[in-house]
Amino acid sequence: MAKAAATKQNGKTNGNREPIAGHGAEQLPSVSVSSYNLELRDKEGFIGDRASKRAFAAKLDEWRDKLGKLDADPFGDVETAELSKKQLDKAMQGEDKEAAAVVHGAIEDFAQELSGVIRRFRRTKAWANVARIAVGGGFRNSRIGEFAIARTAVLLKADGVDVDLKPIRHHPDEAGLIGAAHLMPAWTLSGHDAILAVDIGGTNIRAGVVALHMKKAKDLSKAEVWKSDLWRHADDEPSRTATVDKLAAMLEDLVGRAGKEGLKLAPVIGIGCPGIIDADGSIDRGGQNLPGGNWESEHFNLPTALAKAIPEIGGHETFVVMHNDAVVQGLSEVPDMQDVAEWGVVTIGTGLGNATYVNRGKD
Repeated sequence: MAKAAATKQNGKTNGNREPIAGHGAEQLPSVSVSSYNLELRDKEGFIGDRASKRAFAAKLDEWRDKLGKLDADPFGDVETAELSKKQLDKAMQGEDKEAAAVVHGAIEDFAQELSGVIRRFRRTKAWANVARIAVGGGFRNSRIGEFAIARTAVLLKADGVDVDLKPIRHHPDEAGLIGAAHLMPAWTLSGHDAILAVDIGGTNIRAGVVALHMKKAKDLSKAEVWKSDLWRHADDEPSRTATVDKLAAMLEDLVGRAGKEGLKLAPVIGIGCPGIIDADGSIDRGGQNLPGGNWESEHFNLPTALAKAIPEIGGHETFVVMHNDAVVQGLSEVPDMQDVAEWGVVTIGTGLGNATYVNRGKD
């Protein structure tokens, strides 16, 4: 997708099949990407920041601060940042009713913010006719996250907003890999068992082998992560070059493991990466949290770098496709969205990722 097209909000596409671009494409095999990475602002800043994991933590802090002044904070001296999702899930359902009430209060405040963000999105052309929204990201993978999604759905319906919200079907870590299979034209997958996929974030990089199971379901509804490896690069603070080298090594190891198990890998690598992705695979903007240097430099291109590091897979030239990480995570929902014309995804993480899609006509 070209720079100007990244914020295109036409919400429409013709049903004819068009050539598949290598990187950041608007036209994908099953859908058209009508928008992604919306950067809507108001006087307080980016509106998506109101519905991030940090925003939820801030809401929880507000409740705790009020009670702390009365020496009644049920979580005591433990910092909010140190409370894990599992601990909050347990508190929400535990015997300490005041702790549960505090968590529920934060969920309610967060749901109010998320519903407000979605209502604002709906005022744009690309989001106006979205019938269903899948909610992913790390926050979704918790009871508190699922409850916040459900509460947001109720608030929207009560406000007359005709849109369904649902937690993303796969575990968010796996959805970011499985969605990569939907970047690929069918001919690149034909006759193969699996593909390599990468999900790049500001803290972690996950690389995996996605088993396609196309004999069971041609629509990739049975695709699953066969093996994956996680590297928490934030702990190592690598340079950009070291990051690429490490990622290439992770992928080479996965190629070897797949070969030992007799899996026939397609000669493709699908990547989800933060930011606006240009047609040549470069990052226009939004890569500021990626490790070790300027990923937006005109002299750096991750797909090209990986293709040079891994020039062949199974004796065939490697084809690398990269798109925005929220777009890729949302693509894992393609098989479940065939009953609606237009749909979207929001991913609740460090920020609020977002994308909208229009299902394409069949030949």
